[in-house]
Amino acid sequence: MTLAQHKTEEHRTANKSKDGSLERVRAAAQELHAAITSAAAKHGEAVKEELKSIVPKAKAVVASLNESLGVQTEAIKKQLSQAIPHLEATQKHVAESLKATGHAAEASVRQAVLDAHAAVQKITEALAAKRTAESTHVHS
Repeated sequence: MTLAQHKTEEHRTANKSKDGSLERVRAAAQELHAAITSAAAKHGEAVKEELKSIVPKAKAVVASLNESLGVQTEAIKKQLSQAIPHLEATQKHVAESLKATGHAAEASVRQAVLDAHAAVQKITEALAAKRTAESTHVHS
């Protein structure tokens, strides 16, 4: 293996690790969205029970996203950072829904679903941009 081939292989391995990290963050955000959507479909105390388990999941997604930021390029970091306010709003709305009742609780859950969806969208866009940049870099 030549030095150039070795460096190319190192670059691919590093990118797969970064890409895998971002894939895991996206998967976790998708699971969060699915959990909130599932809770929203329930009624009564079942909603609150499910939402209680969502609070730590939301915090874990934010923590994973923050860890992933450290290994991304500046352009990807900028895109990913756009997901953070949506995840923080998701946490806020889930917490509000646990304290509220009736229509206020339902509205908070609906808003949490929307915020989680927006976060997934931003993470997916960042992942797509990352893949496009890598594809362009490899082919040039």
